[in-house]
Amino acid sequence: MSTTEQQLDTAELTERVRGMYQEVALHPDREFHFETGRALAERLGYPPADLDRVPAAAIDSFAGVGYFLDLATIEPDDVVLDLGSGSGTDSFLAALAAAGGTVIGIDMTDEQLEKATALAGEAGIENVEFRKGVIEDPDVAPGSLDCVISNGVINLSPDKPAVFAAAARALKPGGRLAIADIVSARQLPEGVTCDASLWAACIGGAMQRDQYQEAITSAGFEIAEIRENDQYRFISDRADNATQKYGVTSISLLARRR
Repeated sequence: MSTTEQQLDTAELTERVRGMYQEVALHPDREFHFETGRALAERLGYPPADLDRVPAAAIDSFAGVGYFLDLATIEPDDVVLDLGSGSGTDSFLAALAAAGGTVIGIDMTDEQLEKATALAGEAGIENVEFRKGVIEDPDVAPGSLDCVISNGVINLSPDKPAVFAAAARALKPGGRLAIADIVSARQLPEGVTCDASLWAACIGGAMQRDQYQEAITSAGFEIAEIRENDQYRFISDRADNATQKYGVTSISLLARRR
């Protein structure tokens, strides 16, 4: 197959992503292309006092790419959706902020869902629930949400416009989209974008930054704030090489539904 004929095998991608984050849930101390755990969360800007209120085992499996919850400004009665909730760190923090509201975590990996659900029960966090699903089509009612959050997950989707469109449908007018994600300064070549292992490592799926922002605005959002997450880094040589070559970086942003 020539380079121009290469295509991403989305079925393979799904299985690689599921397999990698199964490992993150069950064996967070193993080596991945990316960092995990509390030291990462603190370096990205998560307040230690907030992390102290979250189950430690959830933070062990934290694999986010930036801090964004200050942008989300979650209110006590908010209904919040966490796209790609993993083992629950961001969902739990959102649930503590929305003490009189509800947080729904969506994830496609059984082991992550089982871990997050068990930890919520053990910690007595009753206003959070975790559902199996995909971020392109979350099981929530249209216009029912105040805020959608996500951390390092949208880049894993082969259809990012569908993710943003689903978020817009689920939000009330004026509702907030607060996320951290991976983008690239330059368009990635097909040799990278068609490599499912690099997608699963949060590299191959990085959309060119201007196109990423355009996908958000085309879905019906107005971007209010963007900032760089300079403290995020990839740790494998292969991932770091792609990062350096194509300007792959982490950003946090806030957008509001028009």
